[in-house]
Amino acid sequence: MLTVFFNRIENDPRISTAHIGLYVSLFSLWERQGASGPLEMFSRQIMPAAKISSCATYVRLMHDLDELRYVRYEPCFYKRKASRIRLTGF
Repeated sequence: MLTVFFNRIENDPRISTAHIGLYVSLFSLWERQGASGPLEMFSRQIMPAAKISSCATYVRLMHDLDELRYVRYEPCFYKRKASRIRLTGF
């Protein structure tokens, strides 16, 4: 799946290094969780690994990846409930 992601972004000028860092961090967490189903996580769990320090930047990047169909992002606005993220298979 990661190879497919890199092949796809190669010709996508909308994707920046920040998007790539976030996607690779999500992929790494997904693999550590068994590489099946969606990720259920809080932004504070992924931001350090993706080297993102601003919540606004995290949200913008996640919405970009969702809009461009690299992930399916279902944000949760309750502090004690994790957001759901699916890595798309393209």
